[in-house]
Amino acid sequence: MRSAQQILAEAGVIAVVGASRDPGKPAHSVPLSMQRYGWRIIPVNPVADELFGERVYRSLAEIPHPVDLVDVFRPAEDAVAVVRDAVAIGAPAVWLQLGIVSGEARRIAEEAGIDYVEDACLAVERAAAGLSRRD
Repeated sequence: MRSAQQILAEAGVIAVVGASRDPGKPAHSVPLSMQRYGWRIIPVNPVADELFGERVYRSLAEIPHPVDLVDVFRPAEDAVAVVRDAVAIGAPAVWLQLGIVSGEARRIAEEAGIDYVEDACLAVERAAAGLSRRD
């Protein structure tokens, strides 16, 4: 299994489940920060149409191209279904944001052989590793 920093270093496209329209929430500021450092962010939200200058999809299954990482800004009880969806679309890695922990989601990811990170912030890990996808 890859480390959190390896996952970020190798990912180019990040689907963000639970991306928020509210600039005051981490589910908005974290994906926006990652986008500014060069990652392509694909927002997944059932009510928004556009976020971060990108089309918003209602579900992971609607995204018409591969994603390298599924980032989850949803409560732990929702993470299980999101991880199942991530496995179904062939995502190689799932990341549950800070404060989100799910033994069941971890089990599903491990059984599917995909990388799994929980209770960690993308932006914090990116900064700690000094990572950027900008040239």
